[in-house]
Amino acid sequence: MNKVAILAAILLATPAFAQDNAITLKGAVDIHVHQDPDSAPRAIDADDVARQAKAAGMRAVVLKNHWEDTASLAYMVRKMVPGVEVFGGITQDIAVGGINIEAVKHMADMKGGYGRIVWLPTFDAQNQVKGKGPEVKVSENGKLLPSVLALLDYIATRKQLVLETGHVSAEEALMVINEARARGIAHVVATHGMAGPTNLSVAQAQEAGRMGAYIEFVYGGTLEKGSTLTVAKYAEWIKAVGPTHCIISSDLGGARPYPRPMPTAGLLEFMNALHKEGLSVADINLMVKTNPSRILGLEP
Repeated sequence: MNKVAILAAILLATPAFAQDNAITLKGAVDIHVHQDPDSAPRAIDADDVARQAKAAGMRAVVLKNHWEDTASLAYMVRKMVPGVEVFGGITQDIAVGGINIEAVKHMADMKGGYGRIVWLPTFDAQNQVKGKGPEVKVSENGKLLPSVLALLDYIATRKQLVLETGHVSAEEALMVINEARARGIAHVVATHGMAGPTNLSVAQAQEAGRMGAYIEFVYGGTLEKGSTLTVAKYAEWIKAVGPTHCIISSDLGGARPYPRPMPTAGLLEFMNALHKEGLSVADINLMVKTNPSRILGLEP
């Protein structure tokens, strides 16, 4: 029996799959998975991500790379693993030219149409780099740069695209969300918005929700060595912001020198941990099934 079949047997044998009102991965969508091939160490290949997700009954995964777009990878993985939706995206880091509309256009036009998410700069964001090396700016003197505004205008013309805030500051995230919504972008996500390096406050996250954005909460952030983030803190924040405005995802797949679950197993752990902290099955399903399906255009 191969690893995927073993995982499926384990997952399907758990109480989560025994009854409809229990925590289950059936229909779940993970919008934040890291995978090989990559130029950073990863623990799992993209096709195995899809196989594990399919075996667990998940509906979709989004493949993320900080340095190149993953729309073509999503196309190939779909051919290798039919029966699960696989999507890609592009991050506006230095490797793709920073804020680069042309790169986003080609990602959006990639054969198959599976390029869906545009992340503003992550590891190269000025808020992340903090003057310690080359960086990508999104604002200056309290205003978004013209290049960012032009990018937002382009994204607004491609209704399938989702805008994510990347690793920008809390203040920049709110500016981005406000402008994106004003310019007609339907779906905006604050990338692990209440964790570092963005660190939205409860009040700021609530404001983002009122503007129509989703706040993402990732399990990986609670597993980092030395992290002060906990699932209990996430649950407190989710209750304050409201599950209607939240998405949960794994942010797993990265190789670390300490044990971490694979994305599919980790997502199930996260769901169960949130349930233990008092979030209902309905609210968890809203955040891991309904909301991410909606932004990817997978509504029934």
